[in-house]
Amino acid sequence: MRAAQDGDRAAYARLLTELLPVLRRIVRHRCRNRQDAEDIVQEVLLSVHAVRHTYDPSRAFMPWLMTIVRRRIADAVRKHSSRSANETTVDVLPETFSGDETKKEQDTSDDNELIRWALSSLPPGQRQAIVLVKLRGLSFQEAATATGKSISSLKVAVHRAVKAMRRTLNRKT
Repeated sequence: MRAAQDGDRAAYARLLTELLPVLRRIVRHRCRNRQDAEDIVQEVLLSVHAVRHTYDPSRAFMPWLMTIVRRRIADAVRKHSSRSANETTVDVLPETFSGDETKKEQDTSDDNELIRWALSSLPPGQRQAIVLVKLRGLSFQEAATATGKSISSLKVAVHRAVKAMRRTLNRKT
């Protein structure tokens, strides 16, 4: 490591080559999953590379290295436990919704009619912006090209139109 810190690339390559089997043995001893162990070994090697300037050549190398190993293992355990804390397994996946609560064709038709009515109550500029961006799916750039308006004015028109339609629909329902 001293030679590597002095810029000897061959010494650094030799150090990493010699460290690899040692790191694998140490990490596999503490981590039973082979893939996780290999990931941790790679993280250790990246850390050694990133913080190699912090090694003090007047001190022993292995305690410095083992500190890095312990920290990368701890990071991996934390990552695994936080991931598993938010994951759950189930034997049977629940349905998205029950049959009693599904919309009927008439309800959907009524919703479409309400939306058409709310859309027709908008001023022409806002209606055009909603039709182009939300209904036809054009990007703001494409809508700006089609209308000759600026992107920012279209964004404002869409925002105001959505708010107005919400107010209209809330009053109607």
